[in-house]
Amino acid sequence: MKRIQLFEFEDFNWLPDTIRTSLTNLIVVLHRLLGTADVITSLIQKVRSNHEFSQVVDLGSGSGGAMLEVAEQLNEEEKDAVDFLLTDLHPNADLVQKINARQLPNLHYLKTSVNATDFEQTPEGLKTMVNSFHHMPPETAKKILKSAQDNREAILIYEIGENFVPTILWWLLLPLSLVILIIMSLVMTLFVRPLTFKQLFFTYLIPIVPLIYAWDGQASTMRTYTFDDIKFLIQDFENESYHWEIEKALKPNGKALGYYIMGYPK
Repeated sequence: MKRIQLFEFEDFNWLPDTIRTSLTNLIVVLHRLLGTADVITSLIQKVRSNHEFSQVVDLGSGSGGAMLEVAEQLNEEEKDAVDFLLTDLHPNADLVQKINARQLPNLHYLKTSVNATDFEQTPEGLKTMVNSFHHMPPETAKKILKSAQDNREAILIYEIGENFVPTILWWLLLPLSLVILIIMSLVMTLFVRPLTFKQLFFTYLIPIVPLIYAWDGQASTMRTYTFDDIKFLIQDFENESYHWEIEKALKPNGKALGYYIMGYPK
C-alpha cells in the first residue's frame, strides 16, 4: 500500500474548536474556489440514476464543506427533492446550531454523533464522505467499505486530491510545499465568510492556523488512498451482488479534479 499513516492535527481531540473551525473554514473556501460542488453534484446524480434514494447522509461533515452548495445545486436540477443530513463523529455544537439556524431548504445537521464504520446504525440514504476518507486508517477504511456492501447501502466517497507523487520526492519538496500552502492560507482567509476576529487573530497575529493548514494539507496527500490501495481493501469481500467503481472525478469542463469511489447494490 502506497498510503502512509501520517498524522493530521485535525484528528486530535485536544485541538481547540476555534482552531478546528478556522481550518474547516479554509477548506470551505478551497472547495468554492475549485468548484468541487459541481463535481459532487454530478456524482450524486450518477448514483441516483443507478440506485434510488431520497436522502443524502454526509459522514464526517465537519463544517459542511461543499455540501451546503451541493444541496442547493442538486435540488435546483432534480425534480424530486433530496434531503441532506450532515453528520459527524464529534459534531461541534456551535457550528451545528449555526448551520441549522440558517434553515436551508432540505438540509439539516444532526446534533448527535454518527459512527461512519457501522451502516446498521446510520440513517437511511446515500452515504457520502467528502475529503474525509483519507483520515481513516486501513482497518477503518476497509470496515466502512465492507459495511456499505454488507448492508446493501449506496456510498460515494470523494477525495479532492490524489496520491501520485513518489514518496521520496514528496519528502524532498516538503519544505517548499509547506511555504506555498502557508501563503495560500493567508490569501484564502480573506474569502472566509463570516470572517471572525478569532480567525484573523490565529492567522495573522499568532499564525497557528496557516502552520497547521500547511502540514495537514501536505500530510493528507500521502494519506490519500490510491486506486490500487482501494482495490486491495475491497478484494477480500468484493462480489457480484455489489458494484464498485473507482475513477477520476471530472469537472463540467472535462478537467480532472480528484477521484471518487462509488458503490451500490446491483
